[in-house]
Amino acid sequence: MESQEEKPIIYTMENKPIVTCAGDQGLFTSLYTSLAQQLPREPMEWRRTYGRAPKMIHLEANFVQFKEELLPKEGNKALLTFPFLHIYWTDCCDTEVYKGTVKEDVMRWQNSLRGHGSVDWVIIVVETNDTKKKNKTNILPRASIVDKIRSDFCNKQNDRCVVLSDPLKDSSRSQESWNSLLLKLRTLLLMSFTKNLGRFEDDMRTLREKRTQPGWSFCEYFMVQEELAFVFEMLQQFEDALVQYDELDALFTQYVLNFGAGDTANWLGSFCAPVGNWSGLLLRRPIDMEKRDGIQRGEASLLDLRSYLFSRQCTLLIFLQRPWEVTQRALELLHNCVQELRLLEVSVLEGALDCWVFLSCLEVLHRIEGCCDQVQLASNCSHTVGLWAYATDKLKSLGEHCGLVSEEGPTSEDLNRTVDLLAGLGDERPETVNSLQSPYKKLKEALSSVEAFERHYLELSHAAMEMYRAIGRLRSARLVGKSLAEFYMRKGDPEKAENFLQEALKSYVSEGWNLPVTHTRKQIAACQKLLGRTEDYLQTSALLAGDANLTTEERKHFCQEILTFAAKSGDSSQNVTLSMGVFAHLTRLQFHPATASVHSGAVLQVELTLRCLMPVSVHIQQVAASIHFDLDHGRLKALQRQTNPGTVEFNQGSSSAGPPSSSASGPALELDEIHDRSPSDNSLNSTGVVCKNTHLIMRRHDSSSPPDTPNCVSPAVPMKEGAQMLKVQDVMLEPGNNRITFTAPSGQPGTYTLRQLCATVGQVQFVLPHIYPSVQYEVYSQEPQLTVEPLSEPLLAGLPQMVKFTLLTGHYTVKKGDALQLSNTDTMPILPSSSCSARISNPAAELLSESVLSIQSSEKVTSISLPPTPPYHTLEFQLEVLCLIPSGYDRPANERLTNGEVRHRPRSYSHPDTPMTAIDQRMSIDCPWSIYSTLLALTFYIPFKTKHSLLSAGNRKYIQVCVQNVSDVNFTLAEVKLTEKQHESLELQSLTTKAQQLLCSKHSVFCLWEVRWKDDLPSCLQCVFSANFSLTNQDVSSLKPFHYQFQLERVTTLYSVRAEILPPAGEQHCRSGLLCGLEVCITRLTEPAEGENAEESKTDTDGLKTTKLMYEVADSSSNWAVCGKSSGMVSMPMTANATHKVQIEVMPLFAGHLPFPKIKVLKYLPHTAAVAIQPDPDSCVENDSLSLLDKTLDDQGDTASIRSRGSVHSVGSADQQQKGVAMPRLEPFGPGQAFNHSHARQVLVLPSSDDHIMEVNAT
Repeated sequence: MESQEEKPIIYTMENKPIVTCAGDQGLFTSLYTSLAQQLPREPMEWRRTYGRAPKMIHLEANFVQFKEELLPKEGNKALLTFPFLHIYWTDCCDTEVYKGTVKEDVMRWQNSLRGHGSVDWVIIVVETNDTKKKNKTNILPRASIVDKIRSDFCNKQNDRCVVLSDPLKDSSRSQESWNSLLLKLRTLLLMSFTKNLGRFEDDMRTLREKRTQPGWSFCEYFMVQEELAFVFEMLQQFEDALVQYDELDALFTQYVLNFGAGDTANWLGSFCAPVGNWSGLLLRRPIDMEKRDGIQRGEASLLDLRSYLFSRQCTLLIFLQRPWEVTQRALELLHNCVQELRLLEVSVLEGALDCWVFLSCLEVLHRIEGCCDQVQLASNCSHTVGLWAYATDKLKSLGEHCGLVSEEGPTSEDLNRTVDLLAGLGDERPETVNSLQSPYKKLKEALSSVEAFERHYLELSHAAMEMYRAIGRLRSARLVGKSLAEFYMRKGDPEKAENFLQEALKSYVSEGWNLPVTHTRKQIAACQKLLGRTEDYLQTSALLAGDANLTTEERKHFCQEILTFAAKSGDSSQNVTLSMGVFAHLTRLQFHPATASVHSGAVLQVELTLRCLMPVSVHIQQVAASIHFDLDHGRLKALQRQTNPGTVEFNQGSSSAGPPSSSASGPALELDEIHDRSPSDNSLNSTGVVCKNTHLIMRRHDSSSPPDTPNCVSPAVPMKEGAQMLKVQDVMLEPGNNRITFTAPSGQPGTYTLRQLCATVGQVQFVLPHIYPSVQYEVYSQEPQLTVEPLSEPLLAGLPQMVKFTLLTGHYTVKKGDALQLSNTDTMPILPSSSCSARISNPAAELLSESVLSIQSSEKVTSISLPPTPPYHTLEFQLEVLCLIPSGYDRPANERLTNGEVRHRPRSYSHPDTPMTAIDQRMSIDCPWSIYSTLLALTFYIPFKTKHSLLSAGNRKYIQVCVQNVSDVNFTLAEVKLTEKQHESLELQSLTTKAQQLLCSKHSVFCLWEVRWKDDLPSCLQCVFSANFSLTNQDVSSLKPFHYQFQLERVTTLYSVRAEILPPAGEQHCRSGLLCGLEVCITRLTEPAEGENAEESKTDTDGLKTTKLMYEVADSSSNWAVCGKSSGMVSMPMTANATHKVQIEVMPLFAGHLPFPKIKVLKYLPHTAAVAIQPDPDSCVENDSLSLLDKTLDDQGDTASIRSRGSVHSVGSADQQQKGVAMPRLEPFGPGQAFNHSHARQVLVLPSSDDHIMEVNAT
């Protein structure tokens, strides 16, 4: 059994909840081992107040002998010494013993508990067989002793008396009794924890709410809440314990921030005392009792409180296996402590905080190394690298403070500072005395000598840089490198310093940090000047001279450095080439003229706008621009030339951060379009893209050096002198924008591309190696071009139209006597005009002169004399032409042009964009500047669409001509005529009475003639429709002729079809629903003509020629139902007045005046080859594939339904047709060959019966 001391040592991992034991101590001692081992085996669910989540905990207890001194006195809030449960042990089973001693002892025990307000107790009665055998006469049953104890002490709490049976025996009864006892003890302990902790938390919360009252002390409250944290740690609830320390941390931080804002607290005065010890964090003890006592007494400094608080948080985080959170919190703690000392205005010896931070960083790192292996440390270096970098920075500050960084070494004052700092460290702690790499020893050794300091500082710096690179934080690694560079500069080693500065500058430039870029460049300039690198130093000086972040005096200083070097006279081999971007920016380039395209020999000026970055005026000896000449582009024709922009704007990045980021990745692509055209008709075969600066894009870069220069600008390449260059001498560049004008070479045709720009100042050349975007101008040598275009759209055929001739003279000079020779054509004559003038304009479209053209026409050629015109001018004139409308069927013989080529007659075609029919007219022009003829085409549109139709009324014939105006203008038609060319005896009588008719846009005019003949009507007619037309706003003298030829075939009427509908027998009229008779009479009207097809006739045995016809009765309007066979074949003699009648039964379906059913008659042409099986005509007609019931007739006759399937139909199955068997076929009659007299007749049909009676009253 453990003994309880007056003041237990606070070591929370070994503390356990206190449970007092009273009664038979020998009995408890015998059971202590089993009880202590079995109590924590099973977890219990701990349900806490305020809705906090339940947790499973293993309960342990520190069993101590009951003493009244252990009971908590009033006002004592210590939980670690608080007895949570009180147990009374007894194995009494004798009545006399119980009444004599045990009862009084239990009574005294309970009175003591009541006196101190303790209600957590339990009485355990142990029953063994040995106690029963000692005194059998006075032994009562166990239940009687237990009942007496319960009746005497547990009236309302019977569960506070527990029986333990045979605890030392290995039996099921004993095990069951043990389980019941352990469950009861765990339950009572949890109840006591919940109740007492809840009461403690309420008291603690009440104390915290009094923090605004005078006299409230944070140190007292700290000890109270830490007591709660100790209890949670004792219960191994490390997360809850950590929460208590985090709350204390946040509360103290808030008070410090309020103090900085002016809200002070009296108790903060103890933390504002000067710092006398800066030995750093101590994390190797679970509890730093020295600092805790100082907090309890109110004598701790700010660093002591923060150190103790973090050490406790560190211990709990390691118990929770979260070591990497320790490093994160440590870094925040170190930074916050420095700021809190400033807010509280705590007096600290200079350099003391650096010592404290350095020692604390190494202490945290050593603590983490002690609980993690090397693999874990390497994979989680992202969590520790911050501490390494912070320790490096503080060690550097200490070295500068103690004079260990300068080239001369520390002075006597520096040594005194070092002694003062080391004195504040105190003696080394016992935990690290035997450690060779303890933070205390490292700091003491680093401050002992210059060599030791350099060794430790470089070791820490390189370790931090390697870790940063390993985790991909290059920016931070370069920041540490910049600090190293400053160290090397102080040590007088600029070569090593420059390498680190260049790495840092690269990061700053890429991310756009202007002020760090400026500061780093100043450091680089100092290094380069010490190292004697003239070109690099001048480059950096130019950058700094144009940096707006520097003062004017500093900028002038660096600019003067450049001008001083440039003014030196020496060998030209010592010239220095610098980048133009550090000296001036090309912001704008403008061409005059703005088209950036001139003909050879013309004047072209290029105006550059340079923004000078220097703070003073700079005299430039020469500004030059190199030009790349491309001859191939100069050979392009004028219409194929690319349009170059007349003004090019150049976007520049920030002057301090260098050029845009695109320049850092290499030169931009210069792409150009290429076309492959056919040499015959100039049609496009293929197109593609070509890179014009492949030599720059594909250039190999050295992998050992970065593509950027030390100053992060494009490398300067000396510009080579060439034949084609733009040069200006003696230019004074003022700060800001300056305009420089060049005169560009334009002698040889081609494309000129500006490549480089160079400004020369003495021995210094500022070169822009690549001008982007690409700037180019074109010098062309244009061939003369002649174009013809309509003066107004569209050109209408049949009317005089004005066309415009435009001659671009190009390099050719039109001399006096030069003329254009135009070939005349019958279809498009050129109309003579006496007032045709020519206009001459210069390239700027300004009119220079105007003169009258001399036009002479002959039978085949029209000659136009041209006025003298200079090169690259424009000559314009207009001519009136007339395109004749083709009449139709005439095919004149081919003609030949003046150049000997066969003239092809223009053909009309349908244009997809207009309903008018288009005609392409070509003209051949012989020009004085070429030995070849120029072919030009004009497209005319016929304003009319004409169609004709043959109409029949029995034997009478009519011809109808429809003229449709498809143009957008209105016309007047006059002298409309129709003539027949082959038969003079034929008379065409016009039924149109008007002499003139208005033909509006999108409207039609119909003209009708009746055909009259004397002897016989010809079977074929050759007709010519003619009319004169003009625009409605013109007079009669401007009428133009229009002809339309067409041919009519099979004009004669061969058959007459008549039909009659007979009512049923006994009826006067037809009735709906009753069968009626339909009688169809087919009559042959004429004798067979000579040209009639022999296939239509067949000679009988009597020598009579016959032909077969097919008839069909159909009703598409569903007024009639055809009963029986609706179609059939008839054999008609080919003689005049031959008649055939057919009887068909039909049934009217409705009442009223119903139109007759439609009757169709077609030719039946037999097969011409012999076949094995002759199909039945009737079966062929009734075949579904040939059924004509669903066909309708159109306006032109009865054969439209047949035409919808084709002009000729074969009768038979599909299989027979596929096998190539010759089959009969059907052929419709031509318009008017079969006339149906009953086509528009109607018949009265009465209702079947009067089923409905309607009464009508009229008043």
